[in-house]
Amino acid sequence: MDPNSKKVLIVDDELDILEIISYNLSKEGYEILTAKNGIEALEKVSFFKPHLVILDIMMPKMNGVEVCKNLRSQQEYNDTLIIFLTALNDESSQIKGLETGADDYVNKPISPKVLVSRVNAIFRRLNKEDGKSLKLGNMVIDPEKFMVILNGNDVILAKKEFELLYLLASKPGRVFLRNEILSQVWGAEVIVGDRTIDVHIRKIRQKLGIDCITTVKGVGYKFEMQD
Repeated sequence: MDPNSKKVLIVDDELDILEIISYNLSKEGYEILTAKNGIEALEKVSFFKPHLVILDIMMPKMNGVEVCKNLRSQQEYNDTLIIFLTALNDESSQIKGLETGADDYVNKPISPKVLVSRVNAIFRRLNKEDGKSLKLGNMVIDPEKFMVILNGNDVILAKKEFELLYLLASKPGRVFLRNEILSQVWGAEVIVGDRTIDVHIRKIRQKLGIDCITTVKGVGYKFEMQD
């Protein structure tokens, strides 16, 4: 995935943050557009079609969580990556952001080097998709289209939810350790907590409506299609 072909929308009501992030990502070759609030962000998403939205949570007019919910409610933007910027360091705020469909979050004050590293890492991981569809019982998982078909019906998953399901389903019955899941789905360069996995597993179970992911207490998770 060539950075020069990737478009990033940066949304924050602090102009200095917009300038800092824009400058550093532009140097990496990304095409940049900015917005100062959530309403402006949705307007620009509609014509800019970004591959990634870097989204501040606390903004006037429409906050970042509302913007994220709006995007995830539209199938057209289901594959759009979203990174939250947040000054809220408590775990509940981070979990709420992930539950709305965000792929990652970065705490303020922002380190430009850390943010650039996160952005590069998230695109590198997309490059590693092998494109092999998985067929397990009445479920098809297609990484090329980022689509899950269950009993003939499409199931819409957020990007990280899909990647997590694909990882587990790639080796049915095998227990994936929590650290292994974090490394393969989020990458070693991305710092997220154990609760991140729990949140995404819960969302996958809710959306699929079947019991196919088993918790192995104190160890990790495994994929098993029930008869």
